[in-house]
Amino acid sequence: MSFRRRRSNRVRPFTFTGGRTRSRHPLMVQTLVSTSEPGQEPPGTLMPESISIYKLCRETRSLAEVSAELNIPLGVTQVLVSDLAEQDLVYIHPTITGSSPSENQVLERALRGLERLFQ
Repeated sequence: MSFRRRRSNRVRPFTFTGGRTRSRHPLMVQTLVSTSEPGQEPPGTLMPESISIYKLCRETRSLAEVSAELNIPLGVTQVLVSDLAEQDLVYIHPTITGSSPSENQVLERALRGLERLFQ
């Protein structure tokens, strides 16, 4: 019995990032991303996946939304978004992590408000 390897037309995700697996920016799934200059066309030097991310982020989106919408693995999306941010093409919105006292207060107020809604 002989086994043949079938050729796949599918491109491996790591090729989009040049083999890199880590982004330069701390990005979480809930991190919001938008284009830095709304209405501006993306540079023609970008890879097709980066152009798709740029166009999708004309409206503010979470990293998870971008990944799901474009069917790109989350890790690859993180690296590509980070690359776009390095070029000042997208803006990475600050994410509340709950690590500072003021952020904790905001999260606690939101939680109390939600609890009141569902009582």
